[in-house]
Amino acid sequence: MLRSPRLGSYSFSLSLIACLCIGSTLVACKKPEADAGKTTESVALILGNEDIVQLGTSEHGTGPVISGSLQPEIRADLRAEISATVVKVHKENGEPVRKGDLLVSLDSSVLRDNLNSAEESMRAAAQSLDGAERQFQRMKSLQAQGMVSMQGLEESEVKRNAAQSEHVASKARVAAAKQQLERSEVRAPFNGVVSARKASAGDTAQIGKELIQVIDPSSIRFEGQIAADQMGVVKIGQRVNFRVNGVGQNSEQLSSQGTVKRIDGAANPVTRQVSVIVAINAKDRPPVVGLFAEGVIEASTKPVVMLAESSLRREGDKVFAWVLDGNKIVKRGIQLGDRDTRLGDWVVNSGLSTGEKVLRTTNSNLKDGQQFTLRTDASTKVGQ
Repeated sequence: MLRSPRLGSYSFSLSLIACLCIGSTLVACKKPEADAGKTTESVALILGNEDIVQLGTSEHGTGPVISGSLQPEIRADLRAEISATVVKVHKENGEPVRKGDLLVSLDSSVLRDNLNSAEESMRAAAQSLDGAERQFQRMKSLQAQGMVSMQGLEESEVKRNAAQSEHVASKARVAAAKQQLERSEVRAPFNGVVSARKASAGDTAQIGKELIQVIDPSSIRFEGQIAADQMGVVKIGQRVNFRVNGVGQNSEQLSSQGTVKRIDGAANPVTRQVSVIVAINAKDRPPVVGLFAEGVIEASTKPVVMLAESSLRREGDKVFAWVLDGNKIVKRGIQLGDRDTRLGDWVVNSGLSTGEKVLRTTNSNLKDGQQFTLRTDASTKVGQ
């Protein structure tokens, strides 16, 4: 079989051209990657003063852990003192009240009838006493003249005394009827806020049924529990830093301070913990009661370096912080201690020292050794 030399050379030329094209394509693809890498390395991080935190020392209290809830010291659970039907509840939950304000009205129709009957009986008794007194005085005068026997005088005196006793008893019945009528109106015993409404119109209120609860918000205190083995380091007057769950910025936690006011002398028979009453400072007083709180009783304080959670980068069990070293940022490993219950910051045991500067917030785009420029320096260079 014959082969054409021209056809063979033509095929070879096409192959060579194809290889050259492929090679030029690979070079063009790699060149943007190299240029892109070169651009990334040349870009510096621009920071402002608000992005940097200079570390200092803070007082960190250490002591027994206390946990409990916020409760009002002044609270009244108003209950029914008579058996009657609830006519109207005048206040709702959260409404402020003043001493003497009407809160709940009970049916008083029967009680008013009893009071009217008692008052009529008292008037009749008063008239009987007045007549018996006049009769006794007449018999006494006649007996002095010898016109009435001593027996007649004594009988009139006995009638006068019986009428006097009946009059006193009728007064007591009127007072009792008035008291029962007053109990049909439940009033606020002090200035405060309605915290729990437990009755509605139409309910049958038996004696002892809880109708409404009133608290004084200015008397909120922290009722907590501590372990019995920590009793030796807790004293009245010590400062307590605690956090209230559910109240604060972004519905997280509210930091508050207080002082130990009272220590219970007996441990709880179930939990074997000791109750501690903490008086809360007026400016740190939470707006509501019943919330859970936990903190630390400051038995001792020491100066430490603390760092906020936003400045930390966690990778498994390791913790890092971005430290400013010259004109670049360095990823440095640190060791954390306890967390301050009042501020929420972490105590730094090692890795950072006072005076060093760290980034306030971190993200995954930062690189170890990345250069940075302060925004003030950048604006000066632009002006020049």
